[in-house]
Amino acid sequence: MHHFDPALISVVMPCYNAASYVEEAIGSVLGQSYPHVELIVVDDGSTDGSTEILQRLAAGHPERIALIYQNRAGPFAARNRALAHANGNYIAFLDADDTWHPDALRLMYDALEAEHADIAYCGWQNVGVAGTDPHPVIPPVLDAVEAASHFLEHAPWPINSVLIRRHLIDELRGFSERAPTAMDYDLWLRMLARQPRLMRVPDVLAFYRHYPRGNAHIPRWRQVFDTVAVRRDFAHHHPELVARFTPARLNELIYDPLLREAYRCHWRNDTGSARRLFRRAFRKADWKAGDLKHLLASLLPGPLYQILINFVANKRSHRDAL
Repeated sequence: MHHFDPALISVVMPCYNAASYVEEAIGSVLGQSYPHVELIVVDDGSTDGSTEILQRLAAGHPERIALIYQNRAGPFAARNRALAHANGNYIAFLDADDTWHPDALRLMYDALEAEHADIAYCGWQNVGVAGTDPHPVIPPVLDAVEAASHFLEHAPWPINSVLIRRHLIDELRGFSERAPTAMDYDLWLRMLARQPRLMRVPDVLAFYRHYPRGNAHIPRWRQVFDTVAVRRDFAHHHPELVARFTPARLNELIYDPLLREAYRCHWRNDTGSARRLFRRAFRKADWKAGDLKHLLASLLPGPLYQILINFVANKRSHRDAL
């Protein structure tokens, strides 16, 4: 932090190969009605023309956009790097393919200040090829304990629907990189463990680009393992915040995604992820007798598992053709 400004909102944006969207994303930052905003963009080694777009926009707005480079270290390393250069008293995150309503930062800032809160959060709308649900999401009013429990039962808020006082980010030292695909989830839970004051803004201000199967470059099993690890560690370190759940319900919340996602991967023919998830579910999840054929098959070596899956699929196709 070089020139701390108590009125400034620092917007952190990682960018990797987002040439189709990044100019719109940056435009939604520059078009905010809140007047004190800086944008810190970290280009993570883009190869699709994003770099040239970023350079053009940064040159056109040198007083508002800082452009930093790194070489394929990932979005959370990019966010941490941007945080080290942030000058603001407030932090907001916007990915290079997402956008905001023009009043997003002003309304969340006003909510923070009016109630002396630490975190403001708003409603959001999924957009993009998988954003087929026409209904926006307005999250419930929550305090920190309720939010922690809520996040174990439901998906957390999108990263672009939150405005945070800087001291919370600094106290947590930014994003942990121990669970590479669930680091925003991990940050929210670690933040809520500090019992911050939350303030909801009941307006749809964030637009989150939703993809049908998440990040195609990251295997689904890794995403699920990371989510489970974050939930498990949070419950272990903060038993007082999960005391409302029975042990059986808590175990279900932590480990049931293993079995649920294993079946989804199986039916999508993602056999590598399905096998890993069934194996972990065999040890951790509350499975039923009907699951046993999949669980036992997953104990086979990878090539034999694939042969078995292909055999069953071919047999089913032959039976259906008759």
